[in-house]
Amino acid sequence: MRLNKITNGKEHIFLLIIFVILASVFSFIFISLKSDTDNQKLKENQVIKSLFVVEDKDQVLFTDIFIYYPVSKKGALINILGNTGAIFQSIGRVDRIDAVYTEKGIETYKSEIEKLIGQEIPFYIDINLSKFSELTDLLGGLKVFVPSPVDIKKPDGDYWLLPSGAVTLDGDKIVTYLDYLRPEESDEELQERRQNVMVSFLSSLKNNLKKIKNKEVFSYFFNKMKSNLEEEELRKLLIEISNVDSESIVPQNITGAKRVVDGKVLLFPYYDGQLIKDVVMQAMTSLTSLDDTKINRIYVLEIQNGTTVQGLARNTAALLKSAGYDVLSTINADRNDYEETKIINHIGNIDIAKNLGNFIHCTNIIEESVKPESSGIESDSNVDFTIILGKDFDGRYVK
Repeated sequence: MRLNKITNGKEHIFLLIIFVILASVFSFIFISLKSDTDNQKLKENQVIKSLFVVEDKDQVLFTDIFIYYPVSKKGALINILGNTGAIFQSIGRVDRIDAVYTEKGIETYKSEIEKLIGQEIPFYIDINLSKFSELTDLLGGLKVFVPSPVDIKKPDGDYWLLPSGAVTLDGDKIVTYLDYLRPEESDEELQERRQNVMVSFLSSLKNNLKKIKNKEVFSYFFNKMKSNLEEEELRKLLIEISNVDSESIVPQNITGAKRVVDGKVLLFPYYDGQLIKDVVMQAMTSLTSLDDTKINRIYVLEIQNGTTVQGLARNTAALLKSAGYDVLSTINADRNDYEETKIINHIGNIDIAKNLGNFIHCTNIIEESVKPESSGIESDSNVDFTIILGKDFDGRYVK
């Protein structure tokens, strides 16, 4: 009887050892596969999409999707405004998208953003504001532009103080830059200011590449960030994206219609959310084109309303600003009975014109040098392209 107990005990120990060995093997295989998958996603022939979130006390300060194409060294930065509204399944209601982060955390937040843009985002980096301050000091400060001196009294009686001009701010001052509020400043302007910090952060990675490449030093960086990547994989990611031509990064914001829901002002992206998907897709298409002329600067447009639809040019301007264009003016055309929408190319670059045309599905492109004098269209050297909206334009696409 006692011998049976001893034998059974040995069998249990033996089975336990086998279980531990198998668990270790499967864990090793899982980690290896994950590492291989992450390495595959970082290969040079793929667009790299990363989500950057800076938060304070579980409240999102700003969120940016960074899209980078290693072959061209070009990147795009798309800001997701905190008050972006939709029906979010994860919280079971219509609300601000940043409410998902507060209630469900970064993983669910990333999933909702993926649904919003219609794209998978493989990587995320989540940074607390105090840790971002420490990161800033590790990077030697971040360079930003402050248009006028900041001397504003806080609600607690203290002051936000910043010098003006192109200045390099240390960690404490970068917190001030992210936090200060002007009474006349809109939410969009505040987010644009915060987005400029992310551009500076990406630029600083290249200047600190030696620190990031040093594994021992990088541990200090890693401890100040949360990510779905292990330390070594995150180091590789930051080394890769540090190659971006930071001068070419054009920050973009998504526009939409504001509505009050349960006392909250929410921003609903235009066209039932399709616009934001189109903007992201266009950004990716531009980055993967090896024609540098498509992404080396912001192109300036004039939009003319050639129809009787009131506000068509103004609404189209908001649409194209979301796609990264600058709209100098919106005016009425010389007449209001244009049947077809047309794009007048003032700079002679057909590739850029086609890229613009693709966004609104317009193939009617006229080169300024060959357009007939009888068209009634006057050249405006201050813009790169003139868009004349016709009856075939439904507010989003040319039909």
